[in-house]
Amino acid sequence: MIDIIICDDQDIVREGLATILGTEQTIHIISTASDGQDLLDQLRDHDRSLPQLILLDLKMPILNGIQAVREIRKYWPQIKVLILTTYADDEWVIDSLKAGASGYLLKDTPKNQLIDAIKGTVSGDTYVDPSVAGKLLPMLKQRQQGPANAQKLLSKREQEILLCIAKGLSNSEIGQRLCLSSGTVRNYTSAIFSKLEVSDRTEAAIAGLREGIIYLDDI
Repeated sequence: MIDIIICDDQDIVREGLATILGTEQTIHIISTASDGQDLLDQLRDHDRSLPQLILLDLKMPILNGIQAVREIRKYWPQIKVLILTTYADDEWVIDSLKAGASGYLLKDTPKNQLIDAIKGTVSGDTYVDPSVAGKLLPMLKQRQQGPANAQKLLSKREQEILLCIAKGLSNSEIGQRLCLSSGTVRNYTSAIFSKLEVSDRTEAAIAGLREGIIYLDDI
């Protein structure tokens, strides 16, 4: 059972998502929140259970989604955050991922894909809506450059695993594809994070795109 909180400033959206996702036997809606501050207040309430995942809107009053993600990553890093928004603007996409969101979906995402994304995100996968994924590379090229000669830092096997990570594959799926044990994949993943100076799979994928180690056409 996956425990989640839905955070959106529109009543109809919160209630609609809660109704839709509430029919899924593997998902349990702990609560809903009307904005980022309401969400943080709920997380700080020690009488409440912490969720495994937060489904989070971006443009909200009082405290927006990006600000909320930063606080969640700071105080509750074990909680996954999946952005669900109507906005495909460049800055919102990259800033939310850099803040620590595990994925970015648009609100027109079909129900089955949303449920798959929730389950996959909790398992450590990364989901970015196809309609915004193509914007990441040109945006990242304009950003501050990461570690110099990053491609030379990664072995051929590490580059293969990084590509699999960018595709959203779990460690077990990568192991099956490359004929490696899950433990070996975890060791490679840790080495990749260290060499690219990142802390999670989303940041690793972004760094790989930025440095030209992997390409959007291959994902």
